[in-house]
Amino acid sequence: MTGQENSYIFITFIIFLFSAAIQLFYYLFYYLKVYLYKPVSNNTIKPAVSIIICARNEGENLRKFLPSVLEQDYPDYEVIVVNDCSEDNSYLVLGNYLLQYPHLKISTVNKDPKFTHNKKFAQFIGIKAANNDILLFTDADCQPESDRWLEGMASHFSEKTDFVLGYGGYIQKKGLLNKYIRYDCLSIAMQYLGMAIRGIPYMGVGRNLAYRRSLFFVNSGYGSHNHLISGDDDLFVNANATKTNTVVEFREGTHTRSVPSSGLKEWVIQKKRHLTTAPYYRFRDKIRLITEPATRILFYSSLIVLLCSRFMWPLAVSVLGIRLISQYTIFFLIQKKLNEPGLLQYLLIFDIFSPVINGILFLSNTGSKSGRNRWR
Repeated sequence: MTGQENSYIFITFIIFLFSAAIQLFYYLFYYLKVYLYKPVSNNTIKPAVSIIICARNEGENLRKFLPSVLEQDYPDYEVIVVNDCSEDNSYLVLGNYLLQYPHLKISTVNKDPKFTHNKKFAQFIGIKAANNDILLFTDADCQPESDRWLEGMASHFSEKTDFVLGYGGYIQKKGLLNKYIRYDCLSIAMQYLGMAIRGIPYMGVGRNLAYRRSLFFVNSGYGSHNHLISGDDDLFVNANATKTNTVVEFREGTHTRSVPSSGLKEWVIQKKRHLTTAPYYRFRDKIRLITEPATRILFYSSLIVLLCSRFMWPLAVSVLGIRLISQYTIFFLIQKKLNEPGLLQYLLIFDIFSPVINGILFLSNTGSKSGRNRWR
């Protein structure tokens, strides 16, 4: 091996150590905190809450999941379903539930060929219709894990609290795609919950998110992001959540579970839609979010080079072992805490390929405007 080749290998070794250190920092500083964190709430505080659900052609999901929202063990709340231009049996389903549940309210948006709109418009209609300042959001295809979901989310609101970020997972089903969807969801949650606990809230998920109605109007609603097909949850949090006004909640029974994509094409479309919001995050959050997957790619790439060249390979293997032990231990603990079984055996392969998959999907969105003003 020439002197120049030795120099390249040594630089690769430095990159390997640097990327390993960054990876360990994310796991030990941010992700481990999700497991160690003990939410503190005041169960004596039970503010009136408006739950908002936007639905378009979700008749079957409303029939299956809406009762679990309407039957929460909570003294004072309303459920507002915005039935947005539905052409299925949603009207019939909602009409039947309206007779059974007096705290259910329906807001209807009729189809107008001269006016196309995205989900944010339906969300705005629901917020306008709400009678209470505390708003709790979920989706028509979501089901709370228990009848204490509302109480858990609402119990954190105080004079200083404007946001409560919850965990929204996916229903467990058979198949590798379902496992990857749940892994991807859990990985994102480890990041946004861990950073919020550390005082750096940057996003939430609309499947399980609460904030103040007054805050929404004071900050001009969705503002400059109104045209985007996504971002009614994460971009609003990104623009307005702070260290002092944001709390997280992910105790057992306070999660929601959503229907996962049934096929690869459906998931790709959904994932690409979610990724459209990434360029609009604050600069500091972009740096934090890109650093982890970027150093992950550098870690595995430089490891391969070092093992092939056999340059200080015992030390490289030792560093790999430290990272894997830390990663598997923390992932196992959080997987158990957030009730996401059956993912640990797939962790390594998903960990290697997920930044590549996300990178390809993100780049495929570049320059595309096909999703503007679409509802979903």
